[in-house]
Formats: sequence, structure tokens, C-alpha cells
Amino acid sequence: MAEKNQENPMRKIKIEKIVLNIGGVGAELEKGVNLLKIITGRNPAKMKSRKRIPDFGVRPGLEVGAVVTIRKNPEEFLKKMFVAVNNRLRKKQISENNFSFGIKEYIEIPGIEYQRDIGIMGLDVTVVFKRTGKRVWIKKMKKGKVSKKQTVSKEEIIKFMEEKFQIEFV
Repeated sequence: MAEKNQENPMRKIKIEKIVLNIGGVGAELEKGVNLLKIITGRNPAKMKSRKRIPDFGVRPGLEVGAVVTIRKNPEEFLKKMFVAVNNRLRKKQISENNFSFGIKEYIEIPGIEYQRDIGIMGLDVTVVFKRTGKRVWIKKMKKGKVSKKQTVSKEEIIKFMEEKFQIEFV
């Protein structure tokens, strides 16, 4: 008979993906796209605006941002990103199932040098967590319902990040 104190494999927390994004319009957006290509080695997708915001000169259909999603080997990439913020995050940056933080200057990321054509830019990093079985809720065919227990709470994210990445939460 199996031991009772074995951890339930369905409760294990995993990093689902890391999303990097940069906002901007026109030439600034092109610089952001080049920066994301340099950092990740992938082609970013450009995001178009859906709303009109006259104060910022934004209209529907205008490209206002670039996004790259990393799903394979996110741990190694994430360690580089944490060095840029001195392995320190604030608790208010954490939400249910994810957390986000900003990097003010890309030259703080180890291994990335200053690019004269890009200048100084920052970017946002979002880390999304999941548990085994999340696909049941996401898939299109034979979709099922998933309990509220399946979400990853703030406390669980803090514990996971302290154990795995030695992140300090302020």
C-alpha cells in the first residue's frame, strides 16, 4: 500500500509561461521589437489597439506594443531576469496564478550589451503559474470545470519562488 505522506502530484506548481512585453508607437515600437528579438531570439507579435484614447494619440488598429511568450525552459531565462531586479520583488506585484515586474533598463540583464540603435528601454515580465490538470479547463473539445483549489494563491507563489529561485519579497 502507498504511503500516506506522499505529495499529491496534482497539487504541484509549475511555471506555465513567461511573457515579455514592451509598449510604444511608431519608431519606439520598432526599437522595442528589436530589443525583444535580441533578448529572446524570437520574433515578437505586435499588439494592436482596440480603443481610442485621444490623450495619448491612440486609435483602433494602431500598433501599440510587442509581446513574446516563452514556454520552454523558463527557469533559466527567469534567473537572468531576476538578476536585473536584484532578486527582490514586492508582495503587491503578485496576483492569483501570476506575478509581474518591470525592468527599467535592459542593460541590467546579464549577457546583454547596450545597443546604440535601440537606446535605453525597459520592459515588463509576467510569470504565469499552473497546476497539472489546467488543460481540462482550457481545451476546446470535452472541456471540463476545474475547482477553485486549482488556482495558485499568492502565498503558494511566494513559497515556490523563495524555495526555487531564492527571491526576497519586500
